[in-house]
Amino acid sequence: MSFSVYLNELINKNHQSFKQYPGLRWMNPYQAIDLETQRNETLASFTEEVQWAFKKTKPYINSISRGCQLCGEGEWSCLFITGLCNANCFYCPTTQQADHLPTTQQFNFEKAGDYADYINKMKFKGVSFSGGEPLLFFDRLVEYVRTIRQNCAPDIYIWMYTNGKLLTKEKAEILSEMGIDEIRFDIGATDYKFDTIQFAQGKIPHITVEIPAVPEKTERIKSLLPELIKCGVTNLNLHQMRLTSHNVSKLEKHNYTYLHGEAPVVAQSELSALEIIQHVDQHKIPLGVNYCGFQYKNRFQKSGYRKKLAHMLADNQVWITAAGYLGEISGVVNEESESITRESFLRESDRFTSVLIRFSGIMLELVFGLGYDLTFGDNHYKITRKAALKTIEIPQEDFPELIKIFVGESTEAPECEDLFNVWRHVQIESGMRDYQ
Repeated sequence: MSFSVYLNELINKNHQSFKQYPGLRWMNPYQAIDLETQRNETLASFTEEVQWAFKKTKPYINSISRGCQLCGEGEWSCLFITGLCNANCFYCPTTQQADHLPTTQQFNFEKAGDYADYINKMKFKGVSFSGGEPLLFFDRLVEYVRTIRQNCAPDIYIWMYTNGKLLTKEKAEILSEMGIDEIRFDIGATDYKFDTIQFAQGKIPHITVEIPAVPEKTERIKSLLPELIKCGVTNLNLHQMRLTSHNVSKLEKHNYTYLHGEAPVVAQSELSALEIIQHVDQHKIPLGVNYCGFQYKNRFQKSGYRKKLAHMLADNQVWITAAGYLGEISGVVNEESESITRESFLRESDRFTSVLIRFSGIMLELVFGLGYDLTFGDNHYKITRKAALKTIEIPQEDFPELIKIFVGESTEAPECEDLFNVWRHVQIESGMRDYQ
């Protein structure tokens, strides 16, 4: 499919997923013009102090934390220590109503040592603990943090997420002793009260506030920035609000406009985040602020994990794409195909009448008994490859565009269906998408 067809399919998918909520306001062409004009004016107002990371998907000012950097680089594992939460945030995208085994990427880790083994074998440089609310199971949290510190690289960066309701001076001291590098507070869960941050101040090296950019709270967030700085907060991470089956009944009560994409998001949430960065920029506020939009998360978090798995099966004939897939090429000469490397194709493309391209991902399947390739503690996994799409044949006349894609010079998504599918599996899309 072409890029335009791909985007239209996302629109149809979103409408189908939320068809029982006819009151949702989906972006229309007239709103798109108005809101995109507003976004462009805000972006144009940024001074050179505002920088862009990860292929122009993450704007930030002053600084971003090491945890955010590791996240974008795919060097981070997030362990959901529980699924239970003691807050009831209207914007939360998941149920948060039941405890479960610590889990990440569909792996359950009943033992802290098994998780440490997973971190070591996957060679992650950062670990975060989330939920639910991790402080509801403080002893469990401490056990996993301690095990990571004792069994993983000494410079591994560890942080946790919390609404702060259950944080005490004593707990902050224990977390400090365990070696937590950063705590991220969701003050949106406490009606923007942050009294408990004081318990972390002076004990935890880095204190961050991480909240969704709620449009109607934009001015309030701006007004709180000086107080946050006084409490030792060095970074503010602003997320884009996302529409899910779990929060739709709450979000539909708000006058939001929803953007289509791989998942629907609140358009005004992005505008709110950019406006706060603009405020920090214009008033020279000494606080690191970054916008963590859905497009950044969807492109970089997913590709980062795919790359980690892909390294398990990469060899001389297979290359790992920027998007995290295993790529294979066969050159066709006189209707006969031969396996070649990407480099050999780039050197001698004129030798072939066409090329066959295959993309696949890696899956880890839990197995019992023999036949496993990898272990994390007591759990055994078989490594398997799964085709990401059918084999694509690119004729010689399309080689110039294919070469641009392979060397990263194709900045626009091709309209040709086959080239678009290659582009989508080789490169990571750059920049923010248009609203229209």
